[in-house]
Amino acid sequence: MNRDRQSLALAPLFASLAPEDVRALDMRCTWRMVSAGQWVIDDQAEGTDVFFVIGGHARVVIGTSGREIILGDILDGEYFGEYSAIDGKPRSAGILAITDAAVARMSATVFREMIHRYPSVCDQVLTKLVAGIRAHNNRAHEQAHFDAHERLCAELLRLSRTTADGRVVISPPPTHAELAARISSHRELVTKMLNALEREDAISRTRGAIVLTNPARLRRIVAEAG
Repeated sequence: MNRDRQSLALAPLFASLAPEDVRALDMRCTWRMVSAGQWVIDDQAEGTDVFFVIGGHARVVIGTSGREIILGDILDGEYFGEYSAIDGKPRSAGILAITDAAVARMSATVFREMIHRYPSVCDQVLTKLVAGIRAHNNRAHEQAHFDAHERLCAELLRLSRTTADGRVVISPPPTHAELAARISSHRELVTKMLNALEREDAISRTRGAIVLTNPARLRRIVAEAG
């Protein structure tokens, strides 16, 4: 692994710490490279360690009723595993590497020591925990009250970003199977719904992106459903 990439300094959680404090934490982690398509950790794995993705992209996945459900993504500099580190209970989801990723593994003991020692880190961990609870609540509400079409519109909005030229895009575009896993649906139905949205000029698709050509329409669909 490139030594320049082997540092927690690249994670936003540690931005407020002095360089010498980050180096001390680096030495208390174990580091490895995970290839795209490999599990960083599966949902049956034991242990309470916390994992930091330092370069790369991973995905939170659970298996239920014979199929996978995507709960979210872990991007460069983000972390996961804090639930088990805090309460000592088994993992609730698996983590799959989407790209090659450099991963730092920190023991629950070090993670808890760090939270108590650095108030700025503690505040960020608490903020992330609350954001996670709110996101789970939103998804539970959507699952209970939205139909598949409305859940798809909500997910397209969540995945989108606004480019410098003002376009609202999802790039790279997720596969239809991936979108189905995100909204607890089926690939065939997602294909039909995307085709319908394209006919309505709400979206357009290219090889490199899904463009939300009428995001206001998608927002209205979600607002009226909620």
